[in-house]
Amino acid sequence: MANTVNAEELHAERPRAKPSGSRTAAWRQALSVLVIPVLALISALILSAFFILASDVSVLSAYAAFFSNPVHALALSWTVIADSYRALFVGALGDPGQIVAAIQLYITTGQTQPLILAFYPFTESLVTSTPYIFAGLAVAVGFKCNLFNIGAEGQIFIGAIVAAFVGYSFTGLPWIVHMPLTFIAGAAGGAIWGGIPGWLKAKTGAHEVINTMMMNYVAFRLADYLLNGPMKRGGPTGFIPISRDIEPSAYFPQFFPAPIRLHMGFIVALLVAAAVYWFLWKTTLGFEIRTVGANARAAQYAGVSVTRNYIVAMALSGALAAMAGAGEVMGVNHNLANAFSPGYGFDSIALALLGGSHPVGVVLAALLFGTLRNGATKMQSLAGIPIDIISVVQAFVIMFVAAPAIIRWIYRLRSEGGVQVVFTRGWGG
Repeated sequence: MANTVNAEELHAERPRAKPSGSRTAAWRQALSVLVIPVLALISALILSAFFILASDVSVLSAYAAFFSNPVHALALSWTVIADSYRALFVGALGDPGQIVAAIQLYITTGQTQPLILAFYPFTESLVTSTPYIFAGLAVAVGFKCNLFNIGAEGQIFIGAIVAAFVGYSFTGLPWIVHMPLTFIAGAAGGAIWGGIPGWLKAKTGAHEVINTMMMNYVAFRLADYLLNGPMKRGGPTGFIPISRDIEPSAYFPQFFPAPIRLHMGFIVALLVAAAVYWFLWKTTLGFEIRTVGANARAAQYAGVSVTRNYIVAMALSGALAAMAGAGEVMGVNHNLANAFSPGYGFDSIALALLGGSHPVGVVLAALLFGTLRNGATKMQSLAGIPIDIISVVQAFVIMFVAAPAIIRWIYRLRSEGGVQVVFTRGWGG
């Protein structure tokens, strides 16, 4: 009959209703992912407060006479901790009162200089975070292929060396050619430097930890030789171990006038992080890299070339690390100086672990580390607290994030899903 409706057609035409609690469950999952890192940071700051007190001579003197005047000792402790963390916050993000006043002054009078000075600490945190993003992504890509790239620091130096050479050697080029050429050349140098231990790992089985560690020292000594010889400013007879300034056409453009140093490298770092995510999760080669990292034998049995993926992963890791060095030359220093990196490559190992070897997590971890590192300078100058305390904070954060069971036990949080079975998956897994 004409009015007869097929049950299957009716079922196909009727739109499927979404589960009522799906959106709520997604928000709960997102919040649960953020809860552990936030509580880890809070716990790290609480524990680090004891190290701050131990580094203050006046506090130690007050506690030496604690039983005669306990109120003074406790009040002094609270004052020292509050002043230290206030200086850390202001140094990393700026003074909220000064920012509000600068905005009001800009609205009423149009003055920009107070506004620039008010936002200077925040922009400096972003400048410090930029090389952390590149270096963290480098180690994270290696982790995804079950490779431990401990040579990111040396690859940063190689990227800076190549970028500096291309930056000052090529003259007369327009910025639209010279700037990307300098950046790509630095990344290519790091790719070659990182691909060497990848090739040794794939062809001879030589462990990448040993090879990348040794190549760090080769890169450091190479930089020493070049800055005291062929690349030295003023020629081999000069006295300063620093290279010539790169051409302005090779600079990363700055977004604001001086003294703000925020440059286009930060945007490039975010775009590179998005590209790494797309590569690892949306491409066949990225899938193969993750498959090899999960189980190399199973991947080889399935027809995936383990040798090729080892080389590609290490070359890509080296290129990403070298971008950090090239970005510092092009956006901040505009030349190559000896020991220009304060250890970005070594901190990147902790960044990759803290970010779960995921590009989004690495970016967030890099912003955290950059903010803490930038605020530590202000904390040292205003509160007299050693800058090494920030390393203690970072260590506690990593420890708590790496062992979430501690946080769940301290704050009495229930683990969703009951008992979880954990399988080892190699580096960073």
